[in-house]
Amino acid sequence: MNWIEAAVHTTTAGADIVSELLMNAGATGTSIEDRTDVLNAQKPEGMWDMLDEHILDAMPEDVLVKAYFEEGASTPETLAFVRARLSELSHMDLGFDLGSLEFTRETVHEQDWAENWKRYYKPFRAGERIVVKPSWEPYEPFPEDLVIEMDPGMAFGTGTHETTYMCLQMLERYVRPGSVCIDVGTGTGILAIAAAKLGAQDVLAIDLDEQAVAVAKENIQKNGMEQVVHAQAGDLLKDSVGKADVIVANIIADVICALCGPAKAHICPGGAFICSGIIREREEDVLRALRQAGYAVDCRIARGEWVCLSAKPL
Repeated sequence: MNWIEAAVHTTTAGADIVSELLMNAGATGTSIEDRTDVLNAQKPEGMWDMLDEHILDAMPEDVLVKAYFEEGASTPETLAFVRARLSELSHMDLGFDLGSLEFTRETVHEQDWAENWKRYYKPFRAGERIVVKPSWEPYEPFPEDLVIEMDPGMAFGTGTHETTYMCLQMLERYVRPGSVCIDVGTGTGILAIAAAKLGAQDVLAIDLDEQAVAVAKENIQKNGMEQVVHAQAGDLLKDSVGKADVIVANIIADVICALCGPAKAHICPGGAFICSGIIREREEDVLRALRQAGYAVDCRIARGEWVCLSAKPL
């Protein structure tokens, strides 16, 4: 099968908006190539250099959001729709730079798509103990390392993006042996797997996207966590039952604002709601929603254009 690879040049701040636009146009998957992700992934405390020196040379200066569409009779109409939405977006004042929004396309074979991005993805340390390792890369762990093997497939969450990276740091802070956790919008399952590696006894990983759930299940099995982590398709917390010590949601600001109220009913006394995917310009909106829902912010981490918060119900 042939695929159309559509690429949009944008900025770190604009990457998620562009990705959402492409998914709404019918893309079967997106990827984000951001030099900032690679540079930041090797700079946290205790990190050693695991980066191939040639990787940055091969990456574009702009942030590049790539989307993949099945080639077919409707392809021209789909691409015209994307161009029209990008044009509209370029005239909107969102309070931050979206970059050029230059659009390109090319035809790729399925094998090329599956293999091309792997050259950018190397083992890296997130926090003090968690090491994220692509399944195809060798790595010799230190005694205290908690190694997560990832094969992202077509779901979001390799761990290199600031939003996911900060959630991994927060999980190290809040998950204790025996904890019960819920990962809302699990994507690849990386946060749910991390919670299990940190000692959680029961983790629910939910996502609206059936394909993401399938990817998460594969990664959960790859890491030997299928007895602890249970992945299912669901609409945020509407389909979940019971309470959790930690709920983590790496989504976007608007969804977090809507989610924090319902999530509170599922958090055990003394538990924490970890939320990420918050662009700095929207942090105050999220803080206001958390206060109105009856939370007190317990911890804040910021990386690049992004913020991650942990809040506790009052």
